[in-house]
Amino acid sequence: MAGVPLRAGLIGLGMMGRHHARVLTALDGVELVGVADVDGDPHGVARGCPLVRSVEQLIALGLDYCVVAVPTLLHEEIGVALAEAGVHALIEKPLAQDTAAARRLAEAFSARGLIGAVGHIERYNPALRSARARLEAGELGRVYQVTTRRQGPFPARISDVGVVMDLATHDIDLTAWVTQQPFVSVAARTSFRSGRAYEDLVAVTGQLVDGTVTNHLVNWLSPMKERIAILTGELGTFVADTLTADLTFYANGSVRVTRSDLAQFRGVSEGDMIRYAIAKPEPLRTEHEQFRDAVLGRSADLVTLEQGRATVTVAEAVIESASSGRTVELGGVDLAAVRRGPSEQSSARPAERRRDAMQERSAIAV
Repeated sequence: MAGVPLRAGLIGLGMMGRHHARVLTALDGVELVGVADVDGDPHGVARGCPLVRSVEQLIALGLDYCVVAVPTLLHEEIGVALAEAGVHALIEKPLAQDTAAARRLAEAFSARGLIGAVGHIERYNPALRSARARLEAGELGRVYQVTTRRQGPFPARISDVGVVMDLATHDIDLTAWVTQQPFVSVAARTSFRSGRAYEDLVAVTGQLVDGTVTNHLVNWLSPMKERIAILTGELGTFVADTLTADLTFYANGSVRVTRSDLAQFRGVSEGDMIRYAIAKPEPLRTEHEQFRDAVLGRSADLVTLEQGRATVTVAEAVIESASSGRTVELGGVDLAAVRRGPSEQSSARPAERRRDAMQERSAIAV
């Protein structure tokens, strides 16, 4: 990339910070000019560039932008310091520990005309990006339900938030982004099993503004790792595995099964299964490329600070619901109208839309 490289800084050199450092040192058009962490450089990511202890010392090195990968409770303090210094920032998710802090962060960057973004990395996963594009093209028809499962072993790196803020925020954001529909209500239950002050497990049922029902199972109590998103609609189901970046489509069948015993067992609408052939660039690198382009004034696909604030608000509602035992509604929406659903369906019949969509797909069959 021609021209003077952007001067980037990184604050927070823990498990996620080391990956940001790896990408930043290899990113075209960017120079990593300094890193900061009060605890030093445990993973050896500095590799010759200045290592300082504070955000003020990092700013003094002369930054165009900075990546913030510190514990969540420090996001507001460090983010505001960067904004006041006129430095653009990519802040790890969740944006902040609560809605009020997230709103203050968003306002700090907006008021100064600075670019701020949140590191909701799942938006850059190839499987989910393909799923969103296909939803926009009408390949699934009307979406009925979104189900996500995110589970794995306990991450020793996390000490300041529970599984809702650390992991479920991924699923809240990706669900609203893939469907392009905000949440209007959530009901949740949590469990505390590790002896910590924060929840280790959450089960959430939600509803989006168009009536889509969502379910999210999240924990860090499982010995195996799973990252799955299932989108069910009138034409079939997309299954996105964000660990492998695979997207699979299960189509509703167009051939009726006549044997009653077989129909009862398999269902009369089971059709073809297709795994799409999609490019699989590293999501973190894609995220950094998009943020770099935004700083350079180019068209870019970012998770805005306001979108990050909205995710924190839903996550807070999940925690409130689990604590109170009640469904929490996120205001400003006529829920009665949502629950009635659309008064009219599309004039095209599902089988016709499925046939048209199938003709346009480029995929490999499994």
